[in-house]
Amino acid sequence: MTAESNEVVTFFVISDSAGETATKLAQATMAQYPSIEFSLFRRTFVTDPETLQRALNDALSEQALVLHTLINQELVDLTNEFCQKNKLYSFDVLTPPIAEIERLTGIKPTRQPGALHLLNENYFKRIKAMEFAVKYDDGKDPRGFLEADVVLLGVSRTSKTPLSLFLANKNLKVANLPLIPQAHIPKQLWEIDPKKIVGLTNNPDILNNIRKERMRSYGLNPDTAYSDIEKIRAELEFANELYEKLGCVVINVASLSIEETASLILNELELEDHSYYGTETSEEK
Repeated sequence: MTAESNEVVTFFVISDSAGETATKLAQATMAQYPSIEFSLFRRTFVTDPETLQRALNDALSEQALVLHTLINQELVDLTNEFCQKNKLYSFDVLTPPIAEIERLTGIKPTRQPGALHLLNENYFKRIKAMEFAVKYDDGKDPRGFLEADVVLLGVSRTSKTPLSLFLANKNLKVANLPLIPQAHIPKQLWEIDPKKIVGLTNNPDILNNIRKERMRSYGLNPDTAYSDIEKIRAELEFANELYEKLGCVVINVASLSIEETASLILNELELEDHSYYGTETSEEK
C-alpha cells in the first residue's frame, strides 16, 4: 500500500467485555497516520467459540488487523490459530503481561471476563469523586477546596471543568475556581497545601480564538469584552501573579489535550491513578 493508495486499513477489535482497551490501542495507532483512511469494527462480549468464529470470519472478509482482549485461553488459542492460518495480523493484548505476572508471582489469573469493570469499592469511590467535581465546580462552594485532592485555578476557557471530570474519573476529588481580576479570592485557597493546587494558563492569542468561537456558538457577536485580547492579557497576568504568590504548579494548556494535561497534573502532584477497579466486588467484601 503506497502513500497515494486509496485503500482502507481496517482494524477489528474482539473482546469478551466492552473492548475499550483494544479500541484505545487501535485509535492511538490510527492517530499516527492522518493521511490514511481507517475503518474500525468492534465485536464485543464474545464469550463462546461460535460467536468468536463469526467475528473472525468477518475480520477475514475485511483482511483486517485483529486486536483482541480475550481472557479465556480456549478463545485466545482459537483466535491466534485462525489468524496465523489465514495470515491475518493479530495482537494479543492481555496474554503476555498476564503470563509474566503469573511467572513472577506463581499466582494464576482469575480469567474472569470484564474483571476491570466489576462494581467494587473503587467504582463507588469514582462515582463519589464525580459527584464532588460537579458540586464544587466553578467555585460554587470554596469549602470544597479543603476536602479536594486537587484544586484547579484558571481564567475562563482553560478547561477547568472537563479536567475536573476527567480527573474524577481517576477517583480524585477535584474542585476548581475561575479567576477574574479584582474578584474576591476565597480565604480557603490560602489554607490548603499549595502542592495540591494547579494553576492553568494559556496563550493570549489562542484564548482569544477560543472565546470568539464560544460566542459564535451562542449566535452572538464574537468581538466583545470577553474576547478582547488586552482584557485576556490582563486576566492571564492576574492569574500568573496569583500562582506565583501561592507557589503552585503552573501548566500552560495551549497545546495540550485534556488527557495530556491530566497526565501532567498526576506527574507534577505525584498523584496515583486510581481508575483501576480491581476484581473484588462490593458484595464479596
